[in-house]
Amino acid sequence: MRKQLSVIVLLLTVSFTFSQKKGKQYNIRTLAFYNLENLFDTINDTTINDEASPMMELKSNRSKVYWDKIDKLGSVIAQIGAEKANTSPAIIGVSEVENLSVLEDLVKSKHLKSKKYGIIHYDSPDKRGIDVALLYQKRYFKPIHHEAFNPNIYRNNRKVYTRDQLLVSGYLDDELIHVIVNHWPSRSGGEAKSRPLREKAAYQNTKIIEQIREKHENPKIITMGDFNDDPINSSFKEVLKTKSRKKEVGELDIYNPYEDLHRRGFNTLGYRDNINLFDMILISSPLLDKGEKDFSTYKMYKAMIFNKRFLTNKRGQFKGYPFRSFSYGGYTGGYSDHYPVYMYLIKEKK
Repeated sequence: MRKQLSVIVLLLTVSFTFSQKKGKQYNIRTLAFYNLENLFDTINDTTINDEASPMMELKSNRSKVYWDKIDKLGSVIAQIGAEKANTSPAIIGVSEVENLSVLEDLVKSKHLKSKKYGIIHYDSPDKRGIDVALLYQKRYFKPIHHEAFNPNIYRNNRKVYTRDQLLVSGYLDDELIHVIVNHWPSRSGGEAKSRPLREKAAYQNTKIIEQIREKHENPKIITMGDFNDDPINSSFKEVLKTKSRKKEVGELDIYNPYEDLHRRGFNTLGYRDNINLFDMILISSPLLDKGEKDFSTYKMYKAMIFNKRFLTNKRGQFKGYPFRSFSYGGYTGGYSDHYPVYMYLIKEKK
C-alpha cells in the first residue's frame, strides 16, 4: 500500500490540446487546498490548548523550527499550479493554522511575498485552536463577502468544538464564485464511531450551498478541504450526494473529481499503514465542462494532487508517506503530513 503513496501525479500534456485549435488562448487560474500540519507559533496562548501542539512540545529551537517550516510551506505553495498558470494559486484554502499571525508570516515569506496574498481568517471554536483560512492573490480575486459557519455538532448532548466552515464569495477576474473551506472532525475513536460527526459537517455544507443558491442563480460553488473522509464515504455519497461521472451531474449536483483518483489508488495521506484521500476540491455544475468544450466562462480543466517526490518521505518508518514536519515530539524537517490538492480553471481569452 505504501507504494501507492509514491505514485507520481498525472502530468498534463505539454500544452492543452484544445488550445492548439484555431489558435485559441486561455486564462489559467489555480485553485488549491493544503493542510499545513500544525502551523503554530512559538507563543503560549492561554485561551486555547496549544500546549498540545507539536510546536509547543519541542524542548528547544522552536523559533528556528517555526521559521524553517514557514519557509518550506511557502516554497511548496509557490510551486502549486505554476507549471501551467505561471504563478502560484490564485486561491488556496488552508487548514491547521493557529491564528492570523502565522498566516501573515507565511504570505510574507520570500517565496510568496511578491504574490501579495490577501488573508481571510476567523478564530474557530476548536479546542486546540486550529483554524481554516483562505489566501488569495489580490490581482486575480476580489472578495465581496465572507463569513464563518459553526457546524453546531453535538454528540451525546455535548457540543463538539470543531472547526468552522469558511465561506468566501468574490470575483475571480470578472466571474462571481463561492468558496467553502473545510476541516471536518477527525477519525479519533475510529472511523465508525466518528462517522456521524462528519455526516453532520457535510449537512452544514449542504445548508451553506442552499443559502448561496437562494441568493444567486446557477452559482459557481467550490467546496474544498481536509474532510477526514474518503470520496466514497457516506458524508459525500449520502449527505452531499456527490457525483463522480460528469454525465450524471445535474444542475443542482456537486461533482467530485477526486473519487476517480481515489478509485485509481491515489491518496493525500497515510496513517498506520492505511492510505486515504481526505483532501479534495469539489465543484458545482456551472464549473463543469461535460464535453461541450465551451470555455467562454471559467470551467475546470483538471483536478490533481501535488505529490512531487520531494514531498514524500524516502526512508524510515514513514517511507512512502507525505514528508511530515513533526514526529514523536521532534521536528523532522519535512513539509506536511498531507499532500496539497489543486485544480486548474480555464477560460478562453476574448
